[in-house]
Amino acid sequence: MSIEIKLSRFNRIYRPDELVEGKVITKLNSATSYQSIRLTVNGAVNLQVRGGSAGVIESLYGVIKPIPIVKKVMDIRSSGKIASGVSEIPFSVILKDPKEENLEKFYETFHGGNISIQVVRGYLQKHLSATVEIIVQSEKDNLLPNPVSPEMIVFYITQDTQRHPLLPELKSGGFRVTGKICTQCSLSDPITGELTVESSAFPIQSIDIYLLQVESILVGEKIATESSVIQTTQVADGDIRRCMTLPIYIILPRLLTCPTIFAGPFSIEFKLSIVITFLSDLSKKNPKADPKAPKPCGNGKCASRTGPHNVRIEIIPRGLVTSSSRGHGFII
Repeated sequence: MSIEIKLSRFNRIYRPDELVEGKVITKLNSATSYQSIRLTVNGAVNLQVRGGSAGVIESLYGVIKPIPIVKKVMDIRSSGKIASGVSEIPFSVILKDPKEENLEKFYETFHGGNISIQVVRGYLQKHLSATVEIIVQSEKDNLLPNPVSPEMIVFYITQDTQRHPLLPELKSGGFRVTGKICTQCSLSDPITGELTVESSAFPIQSIDIYLLQVESILVGEKIATESSVIQTTQVADGDIRRCMTLPIYIILPRLLTCPTIFAGPFSIEFKLSIVITFLSDLSKKNPKADPKAPKPCGNGKCASRTGPHNVRIEIIPRGLVTSSSRGHGFII
């Protein structure tokens, strides 16, 4: 005995004003009676604390309530009987009906809303239920009419731009890394740019770019902010020839990114952190417990890294030609 929901679109992507169609498929060993077959559409912005978080955000967790987006309940069948074997029951629902007042706007984030089907049976019988997630794209009115032109910024990283202490040998020897990177891109396009190591007194072990998600919650008059790394891209592995231009090409992870959002009680932003790791002939005098201290390598050398050079980026909704997107419920 089983029940499942099969949507008409294999990618489960819809716009708020589109009709969501599908079938309820039941597989029964014997015929069963039911009082109703109920469909529920539920979408909300869930403000939650990530595992391992501590401090003020954790203390506020218990008082933060979800922001409802859509809540619909409808019966697709009244009382009746489902025959044994495989049966298919069609259904359809509009997420955002122009005649109805929605609680909130639909946000294009990286999780979706849920459609649940429940077969309500008799008092002594267990109800049958199934749930499927759908993904909501931005409304057509919110999309840009023309493709986005990337906005590039120029950056440079030297020993003088570091906000944390460097090893004396690295600070006196010096280094200079320059480049440019786009700060505005579509959700469906990669982040592009270039990077050049103009000079460095020590060999470079690696250059990495971290994509961070910055989530903020407004609670009363305070803003609680939390950053987390969602992707790491290695631009270079090993020492790099000086003055050689390296391309930057970062594909946004589909399940962990969304357009930049500034809503009333919350916001979701993204930024890039560029970190350069050097190799130098140093003793193992630095404590391993300090995450910013140089770490001994297997060859008797130590690695010293720069502090993160942060670049804030803006991700905008994808265009009409794009075939995939994000939903509207998310975790902070």
